[in-house]
Amino acid sequence: LMAASRSLMAWVRTGLSMIGFGFTIYKFLSAEAQGLVRDPRNVGLFLISLGIVSIIFGAIEYRQSVGDLRRKFGGRFRKYPLIMAALVGGLGLALLVTGLLNRG
Repeated sequence: LMAASRSLMAWVRTGLSMIGFGFTIYKFLSAEAQGLVRDPRNVGLFLISLGIVSIIFGAIEYRQSVGDLRRKFGGRFRKYPLIMAALVGGLGLALLVTGLLNRG
């Protein structure tokens, strides 16, 4: 169970890094260095989307692993790692929607 939680947190860290890097590209390159990348907005939104997908894949893997453990050993499991993944995923989704709605 601890290994499944650590694995999920690794997925969340990876997703959060992609979301943060995508947001940085979206904001910094859009405002400061428009000549470097043809459309930094699309690159940033792609990385934010990739981060969200990473978190979703991690949550699916966690649920499957914990389900296997529950079937084999019984008992309950804590949902705190899933709650954290949902919060970070929600942050990424909010940034993605904001980026899609902001045309400037």
